[in-house]
Amino acid sequence: LKTPIALIQGYAEGLKEGINDDDEESRNFYCDVIIDESGKMNNMVKKLLTLNQLEFGNEVITMERFDIVMLIHNYIQSAEILIRQNDATVRFEQDTPVYVWGDEFKTEEVFMNYFSNALNHLDGERIVDIKLTQESKTVSVFNTGIPVPEDSLPHLWEKFYKVDKARTREYGGSGVGLSIVKAIQESMNQKYGVVNYENGVEFWFEL
Repeated sequence: LKTPIALIQGYAEGLKEGINDDDEESRNFYCDVIIDESGKMNNMVKKLLTLNQLEFGNEVITMERFDIVMLIHNYIQSAEILIRQNDATVRFEQDTPVYVWGDEFKTEEVFMNYFSNALNHLDGERIVDIKLTQESKTVSVFNTGIPVPEDSLPHLWEKFYKVDKARTREYGGSGVGLSIVKAIQESMNQKYGVVNYENGVEFWFEL
């Protein structure tokens, strides 16, 4: 939280001192930075509160039967703007309903974290490949790009761990998303993981 707070303070002081009274473009830039950084901070605080509730068992898990295929299709549709902005090709070929047992809202949060991670680390062919293995009820999200360094793999699920701090900062990542995945999956007693490939990375979770 220190970085956005420092930036907000610095740019607010600059505005108050009237550094750019005669320059509307600079003034707007200062305001944009303050809005952007406070948005990142708000997002981070929300994630920390969610994680805190999950870790201390205060978050209620509502187990129900739902169609995981529809959940994925609906999320991809809602993320259309992000997909275009990242020049991504998203592939998900499953159309037949597949019913699973779990907390639908929290499952969407797990998928959302994997999907946004995939978009933020795209490279090469810029493909996001989503697969559903019906036998094991496993959902996987693969993105083309640079594999995660082997020594970082065990640490990915730790709070605030970032493989590439500069890149994470660029897209506003907090380093909390995967620890939320871990907490949600463990609260439902289900497995999760990550696999490196030569041309990218695959994150998966079971239901």
